Amino acid sequence: MITWQNFGEERQRHGKPFVVAHRGVRALIPENTLRGFRLALDQGASVLETDLHFTKDDQIVLHHDPTVDRMTDGTGYVRDYTLAELQQLRTINPQSDQPGDDTIPTLAELIEFTNAQKILLLELKDPLFQDRVYARKLIDILSSFDMLESCAIVSFQQAHVRTIEALAPTIPTGNITMTNPLPQRNANLLGPAWPLLYANPLYVKWAHRWKSIVCPLDPTPEKRIGYYLWLDVDALLTDDPAATIAAMEE
Repeated sequence: MITWQNFGEERQRHGKPFVVAHRGVRALIPENTLRGFRLALDQGASVLETDLHFTKDDQIVLHHDPTVDRMTDGTGYVRDYTLAELQQLRTINPQSDQPGDDTIPTLAELIEFTNAQKILLLELKDPLFQDRVYARKLIDILSSFDMLESCAIVSFQQAHVRTIEALAPTIPTGNITMTNPLPQRNANLLGPAWPLLYANPLYVKWAHRWKSIVCPLDPTPEKRIGYYLWLDVDALLTDDPAATIAAMEE
C-alpha cells in the first residue's frame, strides 16, 4: 500500500508518477465534492488533494476560496456560514455553470468516504491554521481516524504549516511555491509551479537527494508529461486524472 513514508520507493517500483486528483475531477464535476473524489478514484488517482477552511462554528470543510461566490449559488465568506448553513448551498457544475445537487463536504466526511484508506494531500487555505487552537482541531480530526501520518499538510503560507508541525511532528508536511526555483530542505513534499522546473532542471534531482517527494503545481500536465517523466517526478497533480493517465500511457 502506498503511504507518504514509502512514496518515493513505491514510485520507482510503479515505474511512473502517481496521480494526485486536484480537488477531485474539477474539469468535469464540481471541485472538492465527494462525487468528484469518487470519480477521481474510479479513474485511477492514487492521492486526493483538497483545500481546508473553517466555518463559523469551527468545522473544517473542503473549499478552495475564502468566499463561496465562485463555486456555489451563495455569496459571502465561508467563515460567515455555520456548517448547516453552508451545506444548504449547492456547488456550481463546471459543465453548465449552474448549481447542481452537490454540497460542500467536511474533512471528516471525506475521510469516512475513503474509509481512512487513501492518503490525502491537504492544503491549508485558512489563516486561522496559524493559531494553535485551530491547528489542534485539524490534528484532533486526523488523530480520531488514525490519519496523522496518512495526510500530507501543505500551504503557500509556511506559517500555517509550522503551527501544525509544532503540535504534531510526525505529520508529513511540505511547501508550495510559485517563485522559488530551489528545493526547500527538510520538506517531505515539494510543489513547485511547473515553470520553475524549466528554470531549474536539476530541481527534482536535488530534492531526491534530500528524500523529498516532488509534485509539480500543474493542474493540466498533459502537454508536459514527457518532460516530467524525464525529470523523474514522483507525482502529477491534475484536474482530470483520466486524461493524465492516458497521456502517460501514450
